Amino acid sequence: MNKMEIKFSALTQNIIFARGSVSSFLLNLDLQVGIHNEIKTLVSEAVTNSIVHGYEEDETKEVLLKCQIEGNLVTIKVVDEGVGIDNIEEARKPLFSTKKELERSGLGFTILEAFCDELTVTSELGVGTTVICKKKI
Repeated sequence: MNKMEIKFSALTQNIIFARGSVSSFLLNLDLQVGIHNEIKTLVSEAVTNSIVHGYEEDETKEVLLKCQIEGNLVTIKVVDEGVGIDNIEEARKPLFSTKKELERSGLGFTILEAFCDELTVTSELGVGTTVICKKKI
């Protein structure tokens, strides 16, 4: 097993950093370009959800990103201590967004579900949200 863990400020500019960090971590696996891009997209969507919806882009808060490679399975875990999700099932519906005024598409969870082999979302109001994506490679 190989793993990494980083924390960074809840700023949208750090989405690129998160994506690049996981991408670099996976380089030794010699993945197909399509699989590599799907994993980068997973990271982008999960981190974006934490920053935009969990924290409303609060530079005093942090997002925790973990990535683990075990055999042919890559696990991405994104954790925030933000506002939490009131209704996870509703939030996972296509086009649902709590930030429509910001022209958010509401496809974050839909994209995660399309690219993950297994997606787990746990959340508690006022405590935060954890998103775990598992992807077979």
